[in-house]
Amino acid sequence: MKKIAVITGAGSGIGRTAAKALSAEGWSVVLAGRRESVLRETAEACGTSGSIVVPTDITDPQSVKALFDRVLEVYGRVDLLFNNAGINAAAQPLENLSWEEWRKVMDTNLTGAFLCTQQAFAIMKHQNPAGGRIINNGSVSAQVPRPHAAAYTASKHGITGLTKAAALEGRDFNITCGQIDVGNASSEMTRYIEAGALQPDGSQKIEATMSLEDVGRAVAFMASLPPGTNVPFLTIMANQMPLLGRG
Repeated sequence: MKKIAVITGAGSGIGRTAAKALSAEGWSVVLAGRRESVLRETAEACGTSGSIVVPTDITDPQSVKALFDRVLEVYGRVDLLFNNAGINAAAQPLENLSWEEWRKVMDTNLTGAFLCTQQAFAIMKHQNPAGGRIINNGSVSAQVPRPHAAAYTASKHGITGLTKAAALEGRDFNITCGQIDVGNASSEMTRYIEAGALQPDGSQKIEATMSLEDVGRAVAFMASLPPGTNVPFLTIMANQMPLLGRG
């Protein structure tokens, strides 16, 4: 029997690559995101019939509920949730960050992950067999900040707290929760890094990036583990990026 994975932010980048990696390992993937057109492109890239597209606004509790209701209608269970969807605000000093920008980042990156986790827990606790796995995309900003990224950093530190809380609460129900912290995976979001990113000392520096496919394989590895084994935190990064010397 195929296992069922729900992936948010599946229309591009890490979400699309993870969907492809999981599909190649035999998973049925549920592709969630705001834009149906790019989700369908991901479905085509997966190259299997074992995927469905569910346009979803993860900041809206009713939209999230509709997503998981659809998963139950089609598949009857959830084996994996990859909380991947995320956005950033424009780089700017903390005091210039508007409430609207702060709220948008927090609603998407943290509240959205919470809403999806909540729905997944409710299903995983009571399905037969019970249990499942949740993987949160923490980003290395869950560990250390970039300059002028207060909202994104705070949201990703919040993801770490959510990961720990979910891992603890899921323990008695065979639900595992882990986090993958991704550093400089080459995508549209890292174009500025490849051109020169602001460093803590005020300088601009071109930073190394890694392949998205490597991230997809890491997600698939975490998903492949048996229910009794968890990877609470996994960091994957370009070897030459200055993360370990940041600040």
